[in-house]
Amino acid sequence: MAHNSSRDHFRSPSQWLPSILSSISYELMQISKRSNRRGWFGKHMSIGLVILLGFFLVVDWWLLSGIREPVADYGSIKVKYLKGNSSKVFVGEDLGRFGRKKPRRTTYARLLAKAAHALAEGDTRPEPPDLWTEPYAAASLWIPCAHNRTSEFGDSKSGYLMVTANGGINQQRVAVCNAVAVARLLNAILVLPKFMYSSVWRDTSQFGDIYQEEHFINYLKPDVTIVKELPEDLASLDLEAIDSVVTDADVMKEAKPSFYLKYILPILQRNKVVHFVGFGNRLASDPVPFEIQRLRCRCNFHALRFVPKIQETGALLIQRMRRNSTNLGYLDNYLVGPFAQPTKDGQKAHVAKTSRYLSLHLRFEIDMVAHSLCEFGGGDEENRELEMYRKIHFPSLVEQAMTKRFPSPARLKSEGLCPLMPEETVLMLAALGFNRRTHIYLAGSHIYGGESRLAALTTLYPNLVTKEKLLSSAEIESFANFSSQLAALDFIASAAADVFAITDPGSQFSSLIAGYRIYYGKGKMPTTRPNKRRLADIFARNNTIEWKVFEKRVQKAVRQNKRVFSRPVGRSVYRYPRCEECMCFKEI
Repeated sequence: MAHNSSRDHFRSPSQWLPSILSSISYELMQISKRSNRRGWFGKHMSIGLVILLGFFLVVDWWLLSGIREPVADYGSIKVKYLKGNSSKVFVGEDLGRFGRKKPRRTTYARLLAKAAHALAEGDTRPEPPDLWTEPYAAASLWIPCAHNRTSEFGDSKSGYLMVTANGGINQQRVAVCNAVAVARLLNAILVLPKFMYSSVWRDTSQFGDIYQEEHFINYLKPDVTIVKELPEDLASLDLEAIDSVVTDADVMKEAKPSFYLKYILPILQRNKVVHFVGFGNRLASDPVPFEIQRLRCRCNFHALRFVPKIQETGALLIQRMRRNSTNLGYLDNYLVGPFAQPTKDGQKAHVAKTSRYLSLHLRFEIDMVAHSLCEFGGGDEENRELEMYRKIHFPSLVEQAMTKRFPSPARLKSEGLCPLMPEETVLMLAALGFNRRTHIYLAGSHIYGGESRLAALTTLYPNLVTKEKLLSSAEIESFANFSSQLAALDFIASAAADVFAITDPGSQFSSLIAGYRIYYGKGKMPTTRPNKRRLADIFARNNTIEWKVFEKRVQKAVRQNKRVFSRPVGRSVYRYPRCEECMCFKEI
């Protein structure tokens, strides 16, 4: 367990307070200059402005210094609170020399100051009543039923299906369940999927390093025959030479079942084996036969269980985020199995108010930031840094930018196409009503800009931690070089949280967790997701909008996204499991 929890671990307001105060000072000085042109009255007005500026300095210092005080109590657990990740951006040797030396001037200095005031005053006010709950009762009327089987599976006769999935753990998880569905569709035997090594993720983990192989094979046995290896006679074949290798270039995105029946099944029947390489998003959400769709849900929500090593460490994260509470969460048994907090006979899943926590997925890694083509207040230095990253990792995007006219950063922002900055995220949380004592688990890693970028978030919400801060070096050591296994720990801690806050609704990590919480959460596990287009319009008024108005508009924008509805046609069952293939609706 990490040690030496003290005030020194909290972000000092001095790292971002100057930006706020300089904004106030600048405005006052401009007024003063205009006033000095008016003679005697202007001079006396200048003196008054200096006194007013001094007043602002004293008040802001007093309020923000109060926010620095440690407010967490983890009992016997000593936690290093987040001081921010290293400001060095991990983009390879070519960008190793980049490091931001100048302090970042925040666009939202005025609103951050108002948020600080509101949080300081909020200690005496109760949080909004539906902040930690689902606001709509209909959420509890949907119950899991993908485990119900309505038809028998015949013998697999057409051949063997191999899949080597690309991407990170989230893309691979989707690819695995899509492969199960395609194997059933083609009446094929599925070879246990393999994971492709990626120069981006740099993780050599295979299926058995993340998921329980035997449970996966046995749970799906009534649906699909799954084996660990190809038979020797087929394993010796040169699959590329006999045209049995199918890449993502050969299969359109969101391909319909008819594509597989028309083009892949003949290859399978002729060669007795087909190897899909990549297989990212290569099966459409609709139209898909009922049983195939249900099988996808069964795979994602029931067949994929993390290995004991991940479950045990994930259980530690949950336990420590709940400050050693003995209460059981709604999803604990499904996430960590035998390592869930033991309960007394008859005790229902329930997390006490004193031990609840929020998980925040701050999708602000450099790949996301660079690919967005947006601007984030870092000026020319930041623009050069991101452009160099794009040249290395997104060369096709750079080529397109030379020949095509892309929307301006301002237009992208107004359309809600830019990642939420940490400053915008902290403003959203404060406006929603989360008080400064809220315990926050920060999922993900390598936030772009590191410590300076996180300063506002860690100052206004000092009880913010990551898995690296909650676990000792010995506990996290075996995961150190495996990004997918680390992401699995984030999956567990985020799915089990009392509230899960998303900053990028398009993120596959966030989508999978949101779907998992819907499926197993009994309508009591809210997910907060912003409408970034509406938030962009609100943030655009940051220089004039009053805090109370800002609060109401943000709360309205977020609440609208909590409405309960069935899965829209064409949308993923992994993200939207409220449909008859995955869940059953209880009539009142």
